[in-house]
Amino acid sequence: MRKLPSHGRYEHSSMVERPVYDWPNGTRLAVYFALGVEHYAFNDGIAENLVPGIPKPDVLNTSWREYGNRVGAWRVLKAFAEDYRLPLSILLNTAVYDEAPDLMAACRKAGCEIIAHGLSNSDMLAGRDEVDEAAYIRGVTESITRAEGQRPFGWASPWIAETMVTPDILDEAGYTYLLDWCMDDQPVWMKTRNGRILSVPYSQELNDSSSVIGRQLTGNEFADMIVDQFDEMLRSADEAPQVMSVITHSFISGQPFRLRALRRALDHIMKNAGSIWFTQPGAIASHIASMQSQAEPSLAVNR
Repeated sequence: MRKLPSHGRYEHSSMVERPVYDWPNGTRLAVYFALGVEHYAFNDGIAENLVPGIPKPDVLNTSWREYGNRVGAWRVLKAFAEDYRLPLSILLNTAVYDEAPDLMAACRKAGCEIIAHGLSNSDMLAGRDEVDEAAYIRGVTESITRAEGQRPFGWASPWIAETMVTPDILDEAGYTYLLDWCMDDQPVWMKTRNGRILSVPYSQELNDSSSVIGRQLTGNEFADMIVDQFDEMLRSADEAPQVMSVITHSFISGQPFRLRALRRALDHIMKNAGSIWFTQPGAIASHIASMQSQAEPSLAVNR
């Protein structure tokens, strides 16, 4: 019988058969929140649209997206940094450094982890040859390093679109983890041609882009999804350590009525704060790497 083609990045591993381990604070459920801070070219390339089919020049969708960095991101940043005192991670298009440097200064002050998310969401890695892709990733890395004083170690591809060699190039470029793959609730080591890179769970479901824009759900429905996901994962966390991610975007969840709904979900989660590790993807990756270096057996099957 013909064997089906495979990406070959990892082997099958059933979660129920893996050894159990704890997160750094002794809990079994890690929760992180990521905010997409993006910039788009005007009338060029691909784009996230609130209203499809608008002819160019598309003033409606362009200005809706630009609301995110002018207003929406500031609302979300304040909520996490001041109202809830929760860590926040930024999925950053590096074009924002030129477009909204004051916003990036505020993210820096708030202690946000900066995760490389390409130059712009008007482009993607898919379709590039290897030389061009490596140069693109190198340029993004250098921009963040120059602005932040330290290089990024996490990568999320614009539109989660890769080539066949993206994990290989990222590993060779010094990245230790990526967020593109959504196959698990635990971190998974992925094979690369010269080593490995860690896949940190990143939800394509608990994501305001796919939920609110893609499925046309309301902010309240998205908040209900967060609450239900949290309750179910917390219930099963004693059996296996897990990572819950909530992915938002400045121009979507930064809208006041959606942020209001998000606050309701955060209020619910905070009632169980003692049972959770509120964290960032980089800290998750560091913990897994530390466990591996200490010869912990817990990740041996999760390859």
